[in-house]
Amino acid sequence: MIRMLLRVLGREYAPPVRRTVALMTTTAVAEGLSYALLVPVLRALFGSTPGDAWTWLIAFGAAVAVYAALRYSSDLSGFRVGTTLLRGMYHRLGDHLARLPLGWYGKGRVGEVSVLASQGVLQAMGVIAHLLAPFISACVTPLTIVVVMLAFDWRMGLAALVAAPVVAAIQIWTGRSMAATDAERHERDHEATGRVIEYLQAQPVLRAGGRTLERFLLLDDSLREVQRASRRTVLSALPGVVGLTLTVQVVFTALLALGAYLALGGDIGAAEVLAILVLAARCADPLLSLSDIGGKLRGARSELARLDTVLRTEPLPEARQPIQPERHDLEFESVTFQHGDRTVIDDVSLSVPEGQRLAVVGPSGAGKSTLLQLLARFYDVDSGVVRVGGVDVRAISTEVLMERIAIVFQDVYLFDGTIEENVRLGRPDAGVAEVRAAATAARLDEVIERLPGGWAANVGEGGALLSGGERQRVSIARALLKNAPIVLLDEVTSALDPVNEAAVHEGIERLMAGRTVVMVAHRLRTVQRADRIVFLDGGRIVEEGSHEDLLRRGGRYADFWNISLAPAASE
Repeated sequence: MIRMLLRVLGREYAPPVRRTVALMTTTAVAEGLSYALLVPVLRALFGSTPGDAWTWLIAFGAAVAVYAALRYSSDLSGFRVGTTLLRGMYHRLGDHLARLPLGWYGKGRVGEVSVLASQGVLQAMGVIAHLLAPFISACVTPLTIVVVMLAFDWRMGLAALVAAPVVAAIQIWTGRSMAATDAERHERDHEATGRVIEYLQAQPVLRAGGRTLERFLLLDDSLREVQRASRRTVLSALPGVVGLTLTVQVVFTALLALGAYLALGGDIGAAEVLAILVLAARCADPLLSLSDIGGKLRGARSELARLDTVLRTEPLPEARQPIQPERHDLEFESVTFQHGDRTVIDDVSLSVPEGQRLAVVGPSGAGKSTLLQLLARFYDVDSGVVRVGGVDVRAISTEVLMERIAIVFQDVYLFDGTIEENVRLGRPDAGVAEVRAAATAARLDEVIERLPGGWAANVGEGGALLSGGERQRVSIARALLKNAPIVLLDEVTSALDPVNEAAVHEGIERLMAGRTVVMVAHRLRTVQRADRIVFLDGGRIVEEGSHEDLLRRGGRYADFWNISLAPAASE
């Protein structure tokens, strides 16, 4: 547990944890040793000169005061280190997530990381502030007391020592037996959370289809599974709790019987027996708390394991001596890329001269968007080379590559802030006049004029307070403000109404002017002005050429073009 915690924290944050663990261990030893002074205190009280107990009582009080000071220091250190490490862990996790390839972030992954970054980090780092001291005390203090008991009477100490391997075995067995139920509980919790979110987000569809009751039953089934998993978790923990309690009680009873036997035989004094029984009673409390602490530690350990998995995920390698491209032409040379077991791009070679426009069309699942992602190095290719300005993208630093590329996605995400803040993401240091000019070029000014608050209008989480076309205009304004020499467009008009489509087209034309462009589109009318068109199917280039050339050939592109014109002709 401690080893995994130190690995997750990293070298920078591990030393404070080691110091805190050492201080907590010292505190636990001091607590155990302070109880050793009970023996001379009881000897004096039960002896012929009870007044001599004052000296030992003062020594016992001093030892307790030292223990109290150490306990205060160790608890304070735990809270301070826990708070510092919580902040540091967020920074470390955030820095690592920022270096992971964007292709790593799937739909399920985003939800998993969001939960991990919130309650997961809190629970894992809470070990230091809340669980480490009680756990160390529950382990070290009883062992120290057993050593003290061995020093006063080896027979009583040896009898108490028998409990140590039994308690350790029970804890190990309980942890292993609960591993499966803990994993199942986490899985059921995750599934139930997804069902709740799904139920809330799907309300319009469910109500329109009259399926609300059915969906509620599905959610109810999921919650019942959580209840069953919780019950199994409790039942799995019960044998360990009962076993630990019985072990402690049996050992205490054995010590009581052994002490009475030795005292009656005259081998040991009544004071020593009483003191050892008091020490044994002090062992019982921390040992019995191990069940509760162990359950909390297992939960924290599972979160630490998930954190460790994320932090050990290798980011895309950065070039040791990055090269800065001087041109802005693009090239794919014999590129193959697999996603899982599926080959998405299969031996593709093509080039886009600087300042020209390439349109990529084809059926769904053909690999069109993947080409854009490889250009932006969301993934690394399995074989072949992707070049920008004649330089392999793997030899260009991520920062330099991103500076040269502006991307407009089909699904636009806006941060919960003002329109101006979202536009400025393209270039935060841009002047007011530049921001306004980009908005005008993207025809975003029309949206701003009719919104209450204008530029200060809040767009809501994910841009929920704007329509799809309005969000797209913000995205285009952001790309215009960035003023990057390479533009990647991914299905930017596929779901827009005619008014917004016309406005977005106008903004796109201004964005593409004088730049190297690769665009993916389903609506083939948007690609007519491209310098070259590539028809992709099954990850391979089936046809390529200009719009007129491809129509004359009467191949796949011509079929797609005729199909796209059919709805317009029927109207």
